[in-house]
Amino acid sequence: MSDRFDPLARKGEQGPPGRPKRSFAGWLKAALGDLFSTKLDKSRPRIFLVACVFLAVYGIIGGRLILFGLKPEQPQGGKRSGSDVIAAARPDILDRNGEVLATDVKVMSVFAEPRRIIDKDEAVELLTAVLPDVDARELRTRLGSRKGFIWVKRAVTPKQQQEVYRLGLPGVGFLPENKRIYPNGPLAAHVLGFANLDGVGISGLEKYIDGQGLADLHGAGFSLTPDNLKPITTSLDLKATYAVRDELAKGIAKFRAKAGAATILDVDTGEVVAMASLPDYDPNTPADALDPNHINRLSVGVYEMGSTFKAISIAMALDLGKVNLHSRIDARDSLRHGRFTIHDYHAQHRVLSVPEVFTYSSNIGVARMALMVGVEGHKAFLRKMGQLTRLRTELPETADPLVPRNWGELNTMTIAFGQGLNVAPLQAVMAVGALVNGGLLMAPTFLKRGEAEAKQVAVRVVKPETSESMRYLMRLNAEIGTAKIADIKGYFVGGKTGTADKIVHGHYATDKVFTTFMAILPSDKPKYLYLTLLDEPQGLPEDGYYHTAAHNAGSVTGKIIERTGPLLGIPPRIELPTQPFPLLAKLGYGIANTPASGGGGH
Repeated sequence: MSDRFDPLARKGEQGPPGRPKRSFAGWLKAALGDLFSTKLDKSRPRIFLVACVFLAVYGIIGGRLILFGLKPEQPQGGKRSGSDVIAAARPDILDRNGEVLATDVKVMSVFAEPRRIIDKDEAVELLTAVLPDVDARELRTRLGSRKGFIWVKRAVTPKQQQEVYRLGLPGVGFLPENKRIYPNGPLAAHVLGFANLDGVGISGLEKYIDGQGLADLHGAGFSLTPDNLKPITTSLDLKATYAVRDELAKGIAKFRAKAGAATILDVDTGEVVAMASLPDYDPNTPADALDPNHINRLSVGVYEMGSTFKAISIAMALDLGKVNLHSRIDARDSLRHGRFTIHDYHAQHRVLSVPEVFTYSSNIGVARMALMVGVEGHKAFLRKMGQLTRLRTELPETADPLVPRNWGELNTMTIAFGQGLNVAPLQAVMAVGALVNGGLLMAPTFLKRGEAEAKQVAVRVVKPETSESMRYLMRLNAEIGTAKIADIKGYFVGGKTGTADKIVHGHYATDKVFTTFMAILPSDKPKYLYLTLLDEPQGLPEDGYYHTAAHNAGSVTGKIIERTGPLLGIPPRIELPTQPFPLLAKLGYGIANTPASGGGGH
């Protein structure tokens, strides 16, 4: 029986008879003694163990090197501040036909890790030599901070990237980012808005998209790319928008106006098909958007809409049964209320029919109609038409209307002809759209939608008969009234002018006006409603220096109709409809019925 020590004997086990018990501590002591023994017979286990340790260490190092080689370059400086985040991906924004309005491109940005830069003055000197638009003093201050990461310059060009790379500065590197670009420059700038360098929507649809959950997804750490983000399809038609902006710019220059705006609304869906507000800005250089003169005058500005508001007032009286197209309104003398007197610009000094009130744009006539309805009825109707509350669309930039604090009879009289109530022009467009589309009010939208979807959110505000009466009146006005300048051949246009004196130092100034023009086409079954407004247009010698809407905003609208009609699928018609208003035909009304034509409008 051998009496050799068994190193594998476990604690508590009994060896052969006569062998003493060996504890775990005793076994461990013996094993370590063998490991560090200098005897030759113990060297093989030591060599094997050391080899295994070295193999494991080098394996870990090699694996980490491979991992670092495959991982994108990241700064070593630890947590970055909110101003140093990498720009997040955003979805493409398209026009209704799939044309790109906004998209992301991949760019490289230069960053620095101040803690790793030894000679900061040298780094500033070298970097600003390559990147001259970087402020040297600001960069030196930032490099002197205790931050672990700073941006040197966002979105550098490939040439600048190569030049920075050749500097070989430790602690300076590159990160790939998404840069938002707008390939059409200022076109539709107020609708699109813009995103900042960090990929955050600041205004317009860009801000709206963030509010619909995009910002939350980025904040939750989801890895989003343009490839896995569904594009946003807008209601805009890029070609029509270009034509609107171009003709508006020409009109502003021709009539030497301070500013202007124009839009096209699909009255069946509420889609804004085109929009321009000038002066505007290029969202690729968004600092220009901060200029107060670059606001969106269609949704942010609020104005007295002048005589275009008469369409709403007359529709109110018709729909509530206070008048019909045969009714007569006394306009023989000026209308007095206390110390205020209401006059007509085109005074006829006689009793007028309702169609004549519209075509002569009689302030007295619509004021009397509003008084028939009464103050409370008037307010209720305007509230129903969305004129007394803030307009809500996808654009965050909207303004509250300016409503009289103490609304009495005089307010009702003046508001009836567009004075004393300031609304966003897009609000007025929404209301007139309902008056001509059959009577359905729907909030304008900047996203593409169909008629079925639009009708789900629409609210009936006037009867179909009232709507047909308004189409008749607008067509009549284009034939023989103040809207003749926009009666483009073949389009069966209807329209209404509006000229409002501007308030200067608390008083109305007759030499400074705000002109508007609304047009529908075709009048028998309107598809589109046009609005053009000009701020302080000047009269021309050939027009006798008149600066009313019939001479300027109406002229611009006619040019826009000529250019955009075919683009929007409404080419000129050779033969115009012979019975465009079937409901009114039973009452004896045709295309144009006035005293001069001997029609039934008396």
